[in-house]
Amino acid sequence: MSELTSRKEGAVVLVGVDFGLPHFDGELEELGLLAQTAGLEPVARLIAKRRAPDAALFVGSGKAEEIRELAQLHGAGEVIFDQALSPAQQRNLERQLGVAVYDRTFLILEIFAQRARSHEGKLQVELARLQYLSTHLVRRWSHLERQRGGIGTRGGPGETQIELDRRMIGDSIRRTRERLAKVQRQRGTQRRQRERRDTFNISLVGYTNAGKSSLFNALVKARAYAADQLFATLDTTTRHLYLGDAKRKVSISDTVGFIRELPHGLIDAFKATLQEAVDADLLLHVVDASNPHHPEQMAEVQAVLKEIGADNVPQLLVFNKLDAIDAGQRPHVLADEIEVDGMKMARIFLSAHSGEGLPLLRAELARRALAGREEGMTPGPGTELHDGVGALAQSPH
Repeated sequence: MSELTSRKEGAVVLVGVDFGLPHFDGELEELGLLAQTAGLEPVARLIAKRRAPDAALFVGSGKAEEIRELAQLHGAGEVIFDQALSPAQQRNLERQLGVAVYDRTFLILEIFAQRARSHEGKLQVELARLQYLSTHLVRRWSHLERQRGGIGTRGGPGETQIELDRRMIGDSIRRTRERLAKVQRQRGTQRRQRERRDTFNISLVGYTNAGKSSLFNALVKARAYAADQLFATLDTTTRHLYLGDAKRKVSISDTVGFIRELPHGLIDAFKATLQEAVDADLLLHVVDASNPHHPEQMAEVQAVLKEIGADNVPQLLVFNKLDAIDAGQRPHVLADEIEVDGMKMARIFLSAHSGEGLPLLRAELARRALAGREEGMTPGPGTELHDGVGALAQSPH
């Protein structure tokens, strides 16, 4: 059986390079989840250790040969790197390995392209993909870098194919930006209408798969798509939230999840969606309490919030998936305070799945909505919880 016919559709080899940086994913667990979310099947994983990336192949010729043999052995037609590759590194690796090579950025973009449902979401993803493609043309079009001239060429004599493609992509980026700007203006109008109605605006933020959509559904009894997978939600959904005695209209928005090394092009493209977080009166920062890496995930969320200008919006930490925590690790109380980046923040433990802790969250949201912008927002992210629980207890984390 030839190498070509023995390849398995969707089979990929995952590669990570340990440069000695903190929080390196030594098991490539998250990259594996991303690959599965994209409909791929990780069949092998390889970790390399280096002090710095190899300029030509990122991993060096020895490891590249090892990856090639691994791909052949398992019938993989693609190799995915956990770090961003330069266009030249991708091109060189594909020549060396004889299979398609992608990086983490491209994989995330592919997932977003598969998941976007709304017109705005599709435009945002398209813009990010075009921006990525504009810098990676050398990888796919290197064989066409020959002079083209004469009749039928837009650029006239002497313009190369890659220049023509770059021009076409540039035109597409411009048109997509214009269409996205129109949608952003419409969304801005909707936000101003909510402000005029004196609505208390809450936005759910958090690492992908922390359970934001499940919490959203539990709070508003909606049916927003929720699944145990990365990036289940891309399009912002906003609903009215009934809080009983709040005596004020409250809206809550479910937003796209964040992830480590979220491509900057995506952050830029999704600014219209993420603007819901910037303009919110309160951020519910949802954390997967059962994930052992949740401190690093919280740090990534804080970094993205800072990048989009939402780091000064008051936050309430919601440690979700209480039902998935071992009995011996459960907190003594469901509300306390912890320090994040030198600032005290109120925290509530709950389970969006079982409903435990939800009444406590509802009561706190009603209190903050009732307090109003001036009173309720002054204390900032460390606002004391009024839950009647009593003394704060140490959490299991």
